[in-house]
Amino acid sequence: MTDSAPVDGEPTVPTPTTAPADAPEAPPATLWDRMRDDPQYAPEHLALEAVRRLGPEAAQWAARERSERPDVPGDELADQAVRRFVNRARLSGAVSGAAGLPGAVIDVGVLAWTQARLVLHVAAAYGVDPVHPDRATDLLVLQRVHKVAESARIALGVAAGRERAGVLFGMAGERPLGKVMLQLGVRLAQMAGMRAAKRVVAKVVPGAAIILGTWANSSATKELAERARALYRNGPDGLPRQRRP
Repeated sequence: MTDSAPVDGEPTVPTPTTAPADAPEAPPATLWDRMRDDPQYAPEHLALEAVRRLGPEAAQWAARERSERPDVPGDELADQAVRRFVNRARLSGAVSGAAGLPGAVIDVGVLAWTQARLVLHVAAAYGVDPVHPDRATDLLVLQRVHKVAESARIALGVAAGRERAGVLFGMAGERPLGKVMLQLGVRLAQMAGMRAAKRVVAKVVPGAAIILGTWANSSATKELAERARALYRNGPDGLPRQRRP
């Protein structure tokens, strides 16, 4: 498990190693820091980090499955990945254990991270390279942060440049944490699916969580899985030309 999201002014608390094996994992603490410093481009930062961290994991998983079952069809591997990560998505609404806006932001961040993991595993299931930089573009389009690949690619370039600038110079100025968290929550909810925005409300408004259930997470993730299948089902040759390896 990765570290949990740091609370402002407090040290990062590692996720307990006794957590259930199939429990959803939170984004790494370094990514939370980056997204909190630059919430406008939080989805782009998440997509870039997902390809860096989760792409190799997806590639290794697909290679291992094919070595054990050489004739396994891509559809069967994709089914396996979808079942695994939809189940994790159902659990992601209660990962933080925190109430209010901070808990809501963590929950939708965990959901977006789980969904990115699903997309990269589906790509690997169909023989599409999950570590290729274009997978970050795919994530943003599939998760409907951007409508077209061109705008996603431009935004990724901006986020990458801001990431490098942040490492060199730090973030200029301080903003109220509440405003930053709200912007971050909205951007991550957009990435995780429109229903995730309702989960933000459920966390912030007392009693609303009773009305909303885990169906919101799993439904949004299932819809994303179908879009990922449609994009990757025909393998690398079926991708738009500008996104082929």
